[in-house]
Amino acid sequence: MKAIIARDYGPLENLEYADWPEPQAGARDVVIEAEAIGVNFPDGLLVQGLYQMKPQVPFVPGMEMAGRVVAVGDEVKTLEVGDRVAAMGSLGAYAEKMSASENTVMKLPDGMPAADACALMCGYGTSHYALKQRGQLKAGETLCVLGASGLTGLAAVQIGKAMGARVIAVASSDEKRQHARDAGADEAIGYENLRDDLKSLTGGKGVDVAFDPVGGDSFDALARSMSWGGRLLVIGFASGTIPKLPVNLTLVKGFAVVGVFWGAFTAKEPAVYADNMRELIGWYVAGNVKPLIESKHKLSDAADVLKRVLGRGAMGKLILEP
Repeated sequence: MKAIIARDYGPLENLEYADWPEPQAGARDVVIEAEAIGVNFPDGLLVQGLYQMKPQVPFVPGMEMAGRVVAVGDEVKTLEVGDRVAAMGSLGAYAEKMSASENTVMKLPDGMPAADACALMCGYGTSHYALKQRGQLKAGETLCVLGASGLTGLAAVQIGKAMGARVIAVASSDEKRQHARDAGADEAIGYENLRDDLKSLTGGKGVDVAFDPVGGDSFDALARSMSWGGRLLVIGFASGTIPKLPVNLTLVKGFAVVGVFWGAFTAKEPAVYADNMRELIGWYVAGNVKPLIESKHKLSDAADVLKRVLGRGAMGKLILEP
């Protein structure tokens, strides 16, 4: 089969579209033939050796795939050949087929597009875990979402609204801010006067929960814009700069800084992760969340697609197709 292969850690253009051995189904595994493959920011970091995880090379990157089951292991109980499913793992999805453990695979509701299923896994899964378990967002609270036009940002906007929050979206252009408004944001602002704008929009109270996948100077503005008892969620550092926290602010303003590592969560708390996905699927079926699929591309174009994602140019989910 064809796959995207990282022969060694290095620039994205070093990725190869080449032959790779067909996956086999272990006793508790299934093999999925891809209809859609999700592209995520951490994928681009991983192949460059810039992510927390560093698998042995060569490897096939990619965390999420949706398609049909074409083989099942002898001990698989809940899935059959022909089932439409989505699966999440740490590696292997940038390929025509992927093997996945039964407990990481979910059946898709009738009519759900494979691309939407991919978006709900890492992108929406991260935002859901961040706001529900880590941020403990409550109805009536004010949520500030940075990077609000990217996949996790748009997901945070929609999920925040589903949880009953007032949502202030932050994005870098008029077009991106409109995407955030279309996703349900109550307010959409830019980064230029972030601290002053948040003070004005909250009447000086500050934000209860802040969702930050950006880092850099924006984190500093957020740290000075938190309410008493607020929760500042650290999602990632898309700006390329890991900020330093003046910890005296957490003392004086009485807020918490909370790390969000979705990959570790899915491995350490699989039952909670499964519950989260069931809730997300329910919200999707009810129309409370709807992923924005920006575009679909050939699997062979993975390097160029990753460059767009890492360049913070994407608005919504980018999908690869075999």
